[in-house]
Amino acid sequence: MSILPIVAWPDPRLKRVCDSVDAFDDAVRRLIGDMFETMYDAPGRGLAAPQVGVTQRLFVMDATWKEGAKSPLVCINPEIKPLGDVMSTNEEACLSIKGVSCDVTRPNQIELTFTDVDGKRASMILEGFAAICAQHEMDHLNGRVIFDHLDETARKALETEYRAVA
Repeated sequence: MSILPIVAWPDPRLKRVCDSVDAFDDAVRRLIGDMFETMYDAPGRGLAAPQVGVTQRLFVMDATWKEGAKSPLVCINPEIKPLGDVMSTNEEACLSIKGVSCDVTRPNQIELTFTDVDGKRASMILEGFAAICAQHEMDHLNGRVIFDHLDETARKALETEYRAVA
């Protein structure tokens, strides 16, 4: 395994809707291992394939490792369905947009359906931070970043701040 370079905004790969993963082979397994190593080294809690230059529908996450035991999760060709009407606004940062953060409002509980590393379809209910993390990574697969959740004035201000620290 190796640590991969993280793509920085405004790289156009971060704006692209990713392609489905069709093969569950050694190359995908190697990419997943490299992504986990890169995520933990960064240190982050989630990493989507386009953040390492691979425009495929794949992300890895571990919502708990900074507070306790690791709980790594691989999500290939994921789908997210919001559950309930409760929304949460939380400060989010991004490994591809270092040095800035912003408040993003998202559903507090979701159903995450995905294919695992063995090609089996799975589903789970996530809430709180784990739900936020999965939705953040899913945004990357759809060509969205935290800037895209802001109104025009706030976005311009945060982009200016980012360029100053980048």
